[in-house]
Amino acid sequence: MTERIVVVGASLSGLRTVQGLRRKGSTAAITVVGDESGLPYDRPPLSKTFLLGKADEQSIQLLDAAALALLDLELKLGVSADRLDTDARQVHLSDGLVIGFDTLVIATGSSPRTVPGIESRTGIHTMRTLDDARRIQAGLHSAASVAIVGGGFIGAEIASASREMGVDVTVIDALPTLMTRGLGNELGDRMSELHRRHGVDLRLGCMVTGFAGDDHVTGVELADGAVVAADLVVVGIGTVPNVGWLRSSGLTLDDGVVCDEYLKASDGIYAVGDVARWRNPRYGEPMRTEHWTSAGEQATALSSTLTGTPTPCAVVPYVWSDQFGKRLQIFGRIGADDDIDIVFEDADRFVATARRLGRLEGVVAYGALKEMLPYRAELMAAPLPTRSP
Repeated sequence: MTERIVVVGASLSGLRTVQGLRRKGSTAAITVVGDESGLPYDRPPLSKTFLLGKADEQSIQLLDAAALALLDLELKLGVSADRLDTDARQVHLSDGLVIGFDTLVIATGSSPRTVPGIESRTGIHTMRTLDDARRIQAGLHSAASVAIVGGGFIGAEIASASREMGVDVTVIDALPTLMTRGLGNELGDRMSELHRRHGVDLRLGCMVTGFAGDDHVTGVELADGAVVAADLVVVGIGTVPNVGWLRSSGLTLDDGVVCDEYLKASDGIYAVGDVARWRNPRYGEPMRTEHWTSAGEQATALSSTLTGTPTPCAVVPYVWSDQFGKRLQIFGRIGADDDIDIVFEDADRFVATARRLGRLEGVVAYGALKEMLPYRAELMAAPLPTRSP
């Protein structure tokens, strides 16, 4: 009897899992379910090249129709998963269809966090989908001023794109620096100064209390009484894993689907990508990443496991961000107590290392790929120390 594999989430991690299965000779009947109506696409360009018009919708597709046909799968688009019945081995879809499975891969990703007041006014957006990017791109062409709530990677990238388009930009964040969670305070300060030099108005350490305007937003209200004028607002305050449809499933949920080192959540049920909180053997603790490369590495490991070669997913996190014409790259993790050293510097370009107890924990480079490579090699070669969850 032919094995039935269902992948919920037509995401990078979901599709890469299917590709890996086929490369490794799987002849299973595979169904992929995606809640967006168009062909699956790559998300990182949305807040980078797509906003600037340097990439179009066709160029960001993960696979074209011909490539999808070669995967020999059933693709159900424009429909979401409503419920998982683990006992019956069934996924219940929003259109009423019920799909049985032998193996389930959960690849439902994450959704942007929101704040009160978004729904009641036009001109306020989040950035996650292609539709979001289309709306923000259209707004940037007519906006005189943009306010970005959230100084993480998405906020910093949209600020960079906005300045390149000549739009006035204000970034508001309660934390003291841009990208604090990914870079720590010292390197976050360095990137904050870069943004200021490019004309970004930073309101850091500021709390947002609401939005001005009746039907269309006219500004962002701050806790100190100030109002940041804006006719376009983008809210980028992080994401939450899409696990609502799994609440009654019996799976362990804790900031994602809790999995072991093989990405296994339960018998015959696995998770990959943003939604997976798995025990990374390299760190010896559970972690959840929202990184493009981690999604692909998880998919590769899982496809090996599902085709008879159990493969733990031991990865070094890597994320990149394009800002002001250069690439910011982060390998590993930057801890609050790590010792930060600038090991290369040339104008705006730099390489920094983060060490704990003398061991290399992370490497950060901005516009300095060549100079970063020896430190990346050191990081990849040595196992990292265990940190308590």
